[in-house]
Amino acid sequence: MTKTPSGGGSNTPHYLILDGLRGVAACAVLVYHLFEAVAFAAGATYQQMYHGFLCVDFFFILSGFVMGHAYDARWQRMGVGRFLAMRIVRLHPMVVMGVLIGLAAYCMQGCVKWDGTQVPMGDLMACVLLSLLILPSTGAAEVRGNTELFPLNGPHWSLFFEYIGSILYAATLHKLSTRSLAVATLCAAVAMCGWAVGMTDGSIATGWSSDPVIATGGLLRLLYGYPMGLLMARLYRSREAAGGGRGWSMPVCTVALLLLVCVPHLDIPCFDTVFQLLCVGVAFPLLVWHGAGGRVSAPMASATRWLGRLSYPLYAVHYPFIYLYIHWINRGRMPFGWPGWMVAVGLFVWCVGLAAAVTVFYDEPIRRWLQQHLLKNRSEKK
Repeated sequence: MTKTPSGGGSNTPHYLILDGLRGVAACAVLVYHLFEAVAFAAGATYQQMYHGFLCVDFFFILSGFVMGHAYDARWQRMGVGRFLAMRIVRLHPMVVMGVLIGLAAYCMQGCVKWDGTQVPMGDLMACVLLSLLILPSTGAAEVRGNTELFPLNGPHWSLFFEYIGSILYAATLHKLSTRSLAVATLCAAVAMCGWAVGMTDGSIATGWSSDPVIATGGLLRLLYGYPMGLLMARLYRSREAAGGGRGWSMPVCTVALLLLVCVPHLDIPCFDTVFQLLCVGVAFPLLVWHGAGGRVSAPMASATRWLGRLSYPLYAVHYPFIYLYIHWINRGRMPFGWPGWMVAVGLFVWCVGLAAAVTVFYDEPIRRWLQQHLLKNRSEKK
């Protein structure tokens, strides 16, 4: 943990390890989606990062934790309007970039659904507009034909729920006492467990689709993860004053996170459901708690900081290239052997490099400009 001023100008804690873990999780999501593309063609057994989708739950818990530390104590001086403006400045530039890259990739695929049906230009423009507003595309605007909420950039479904989490925080969650927040978190945990047990496959890998059951699962993941992070932030304050922490927290947390998401699916009744719920309910909160209290050694500080900077841009821009990868595989290219694996490795490097370029030349400059011109006149209440 390091003490640095936040973007809003307050001397709030900056958790460097948590930034680094966010970057590790974003890389894990990219690898998961690369294997997912192979699994579409060759079968589920080719998915090697079996539980990479759980990184979304890790993101939700992490977001709640960071939001609680950044804004709980400042709320009376800030208010709803400034808070939501700050969240838009933080999130939306990359939403726009992700949509534009997704549109370009979709056009490269011929503007057709997965079954080959040509999509009318009006439906595509409706999808683009809704996506830019981070609103789900349903009906004719769902231009891929497989019920994706955000068919130009599938992972934007979690950003949609991230916005919902921010609105809930502004409207309700910040007002709750710690006890009430704990009760709300427990109720959400029970609801998510009940929902997961009731699912046909017992998996919480949901949220991406307009199917009511799948969409409900995504909402429950948010309603548990975000309040859990907020609750942990409040409980952590007493420990924060004590300082401490160990320099090996970053590698330990990184290895633990990667091992968890690589645990294979075992054909044992209820194993996978129990494992996923234990990850989300126990392991991930412990990783966040431990990471918040750790220190980063000087040689690792720069790399950890860069992982944090790249995490959101990487998550926001990588999936259109997964669509292209799936399209390439579906045209008869088999992703096996050295040539096939080199394509996947090259795609990983390309996505990371693009995220770095977007971070330096687009996301951070745009956010600085917006902070100067949008937020400077919305000064905090005295």
